[in-house]
Order: sequence, then structure tokens, then C-alpha cells
Amino acid sequence: MIDQDDNQLGVIPTIEALNLAREAGLDLVEVSPTETPPVCRIVNYGKQLYDRKKRIKASQGSHTVTLKEVRLRPKTDPHDLKIKLDRAKKFLELGHKLQFTMLFRGRERFNREFAANIFKGILAELGETIKIERPASMEGRRMTLLVSPVKKAKK
Repeated sequence: MIDQDDNQLGVIPTIEALNLAREAGLDLVEVSPTETPPVCRIVNYGKQLYDRKKRIKASQGSHTVTLKEVRLRPKTDPHDLKIKLDRAKKFLELGHKLQFTMLFRGRERFNREFAANIFKGILAELGETIKIERPASMEGRRMTLLVSPVKKAKK
């Protein structure tokens, strides 16, 4: 039985609401089941689910940037260095940040200029496709260089 006050609030019996939804070719969806009386809405439920999934996907973002590392040694062969650079280019094309790490052993760490020259060659090879985030710096037995890809303008 419906009170006069409930009818002024727009309260409709469930059967009548279901019939209205069927006539419109839509669904009766319970929005807030904890309220008294429960709040329902006549909507296209498939479209509502689609819009919700679309909003969630848009809020998550399309790509997360990860840090990839390329390890080198001062005595790395030029051919091996070329292979590592090709792999690094693929990482940059995918939009990942890249850290080049030069590992030193024993007396090698006293020849920092040699490692700096290798890093300069790497930067020259990668050219304008990268942006240097952290220049080459020595940390203990390793020298690191952090680069990221330059954003391409959409055509």
C-alpha cells in the first residue's frame, strides 16, 4: 500500500516500474538498495556498463613507463655494443625509460674518460630521439646514464 507522501516523492510500485521499463525497451536498475524505499532507475543497462568500462580504462592510462637497463663494460666489443644499442632503440620506441650502466672491475674504474667516451658515442648514436634525464655519474663501481624517449608530435 502506497502512502500519499510516498506518491508525491515519485514512488511507483515495482510491477508498474517493470512494465514501464519493458514498454520503453529498457531495464529497471536498482541504484540504491539500502534506501527505504529502494531507488531504481529505468536505463539501458548495456550502455551503462559500456560507459563505466570506458571510464575505468581511460582513467587507468594507456601505457605505464618502465625503466629498462642496458649493462655495459669498458671492454665491451663494438659489435656487442651495437647489438645492445639496437635493443635499446626498441625499448625507446616502446616508450620506456632507459638506464645505461657501465660496470667497472678492479683498475678499470680509474679510466672514467674511457667510459665517458663510450657514453658520448651512445648519445651520438641515439641522437635526438632521446632526452637526458640524468647525465653520466659515477656511483661506486658503476657509472650510470638515464635517458627517456622524446615525445613525438601526433600527425
